[in-house]
Amino acid sequence: MGFAGAMAVAMAVDALLGWPAPLFARIGHPVTWLGRLIAAIDTAWNRGSDPPALRRAAGIAGALLVIAVSAALGWALQSLLPSGWIQIVLAGVLAWPLVALRSLHDHVAAVAAPLQAGDIAGARDAVSRIVGRDPAALDEAGIARAAIESLAENASDGIVAPVFWGALFGLPGILGYKAINTLDSMIGHRSERHEAFGWAAARIDDVANFIPARLTGFLFVLLAPHRAEALSCTTRDARRHRSPNAGWPEAALAGALGVRLSGPRIYHGSITNEPWLNEGARDPLAADISEGLTVYRRAMLLLAGLLAILSFA
Repeated sequence: MGFAGAMAVAMAVDALLGWPAPLFARIGHPVTWLGRLIAAIDTAWNRGSDPPALRRAAGIAGALLVIAVSAALGWALQSLLPSGWIQIVLAGVLAWPLVALRSLHDHVAAVAAPLQAGDIAGARDAVSRIVGRDPAALDEAGIARAAIESLAENASDGIVAPVFWGALFGLPGILGYKAINTLDSMIGHRSERHEAFGWAAARIDDVANFIPARLTGFLFVLLAPHRAEALSCTTRDARRHRSPNAGWPEAALAGALGVRLSGPRIYHGSITNEPWLNEGARDPLAADISEGLTVYRRAMLLLAGLLAILSFA
């Protein structure tokens, strides 16, 4: 249960400090370090001349290697910590960079501010930093929808999932999860280069996020301004999403705010027809981003409180 307390410490430190820009400029960030390792393996092992079966095997080996190295590093660091409360505090500080609590809030708030001021160009620029869809094609509703979807999905991937695995297994759990999530974001795509090589990364990420995504949805439902609508939307629409996991927090937040999310969008000049979540609801506006951030803050505060309580169990 000390691991749960360490994750509460990590959330508290990140909420207060984030990851300071001077620190990033000086040493980078653990995710960027992981990214360099993954990029090196991708370059060396993902050869276009190899048949798909061999590229898939290489991708499996590469993913397992990155996850094993990350978890082993976490275990080594954890084994060096003294016992008792000092272990909880130090483990929390070491886990702090792996919890993107403040970063997610600030990036989404940076979309809401110009959008509320009528600065569509500024809002498009801000939303382009957190989503992959073409910002030039987005109107106010499209920008707000993209920001709210990013908030919902990344609340699961960036905060709930890492602290969930960290609470279970300590530093090996949270480092292993961040390796899984970074692998998926870098190579878990259905592109020509990564269809085979990134297959394992995408499947492992689906498994690792199965429980956290549903837990995130439950937290959003519990703290929703329209709880019944949030629960109804989640149980009805979560499985309609293209992702086996992202639909749960997104559907919960769509119902919580009384807006529709997902739907058709443009990636790299091509229209992707996705089903709507909460289809009969209105389109979101700038104010809904702020309301979504309120739900997010309450949900993360509740999660940190539950972790703190568990540490005394």
